[in-house]
Amino acid sequence: MSNPSQANGLLARLGLRTKEQRAWAMYDWANSAMVTIVVTAVYPIFFSSYAADGLSGEVATFRHGIASTIGLAIIAVLAPFLGAMADYKAIKKRMLGTFMGIGVAAVVMMFFIGQGNWLFAAILFVLANIGASGSFVFYDALLPHVAPTKELDRVSTAGYAMGYIGGGLLLAACLAVILYPWLVGLPAGDDLSPSMGSLPTRLAFVAVAVWWIVFAIPLFRHVPEPAVKALSDEERRQGLARAAVSRLKRTFRELRRYRNAFVMLLAFLIYNDGIGTIIRMAVIYGAEIGIGQEALMGAVLLVQFVGIPFAFLFGGVAGWFGTKRAIFLGLTVYAGISMVGYFMTTATHFFILAILVGMVQGGTQALSRSLFGSMIPRHESGQFFGLFAVFEKFAGIMGPALFGLMIALTGSSRNAILSIIVFFVVGGLLLLLVNVEEGQKAAREAERAADGR
Repeated sequence: MSNPSQANGLLARLGLRTKEQRAWAMYDWANSAMVTIVVTAVYPIFFSSYAADGLSGEVATFRHGIASTIGLAIIAVLAPFLGAMADYKAIKKRMLGTFMGIGVAAVVMMFFIGQGNWLFAAILFVLANIGASGSFVFYDALLPHVAPTKELDRVSTAGYAMGYIGGGLLLAACLAVILYPWLVGLPAGDDLSPSMGSLPTRLAFVAVAVWWIVFAIPLFRHVPEPAVKALSDEERRQGLARAAVSRLKRTFRELRRYRNAFVMLLAFLIYNDGIGTIIRMAVIYGAEIGIGQEALMGAVLLVQFVGIPFAFLFGGVAGWFGTKRAIFLGLTVYAGISMVGYFMTTATHFFILAILVGMVQGGTQALSRSLFGSMIPRHESGQFFGLFAVFEKFAGIMGPALFGLMIALTGSSRNAILSIIVFFVVGGLLLLLVNVEEGQKAAREAERAADGR
């Protein structure tokens, strides 16, 4: 019979000590199914082979890329404003739910995409990205309110680990249905109409929507809405929207006060662009060099399950050696991943790359979120994580652009994948300039000043 104190100790070490922390992490479990299946693994192939039927592969890829960029850009523009509003009014959970609803509705509607209906598919993909990314602005902003500073790293990495579990489990189930539809009584064979042949994939999108809703419930039930600061007399006269804009302007000016948080944002912008480029381009690159679809999907699934223990492990590494050093470790491995990608020729090589990505992807991004969260005042978490979202979304632009430029200049995708190393080198050099202790001290002083102490 297990000892309750031992169980509680294990949960604390994993970053899941309290009911609020566990409920918060479950939203990553819920949302990551959409990111894994729609953004990464299943939808891109569905779009190019079914929704964009009749278009060349290059045109389909280009239009899919444009849809991705539009969705990211819209959230990048809205996030700071909405985050600032959520710091003045207790609406973080309400805004999270609103964006989640947009994303869920878009994913459900993907069931009705017809063959060759690429425009409808692209619009839904834009909306799904807006919903997922928009909800994460407010999900991230809740982090400093469910975890004290000393627990931020473990709680943040626990969220990523839960995301790997949730996304991986549903991806495994969906791939089984897509590859072997007869297992669940769906039509199978080569003589099916395009609509019937795509049915397992379209049902997978419905499953994503249901999964997203069900596993988001704990957050709405158990994570309290954070208290907000009172509006000044002048801000009340302005109204909430104008007050948020005014406050946002001040936030940009105040970044000078939180210099280390700002440098961290710049470093994150650059090295996360490299991470995002590898995530977005790996499957396309693997297909280009002749790796089969089943191996590609299997490798994406492998990333999810390798990522589970390593996301938790990174939380421990940060506690032992420091958050910044742990991020440096992840960036070093990513530089190695770029080199593995350059020399890759077989499916075995692609699986090696998948294992390496799974080892560092969640940990590096989670620790970046928690390191930034430790250097900002909690009462302004919405607007600062709105800025974090801007940098995170714009990080999806430079890398693919460099990737395409290198292909145009050299005619080789291998040179393009190798060029991504520059993001990890430059981002790492900027991270060296971040004085974490000084940044945390400035944030805590601001909190005490806001409390009138």
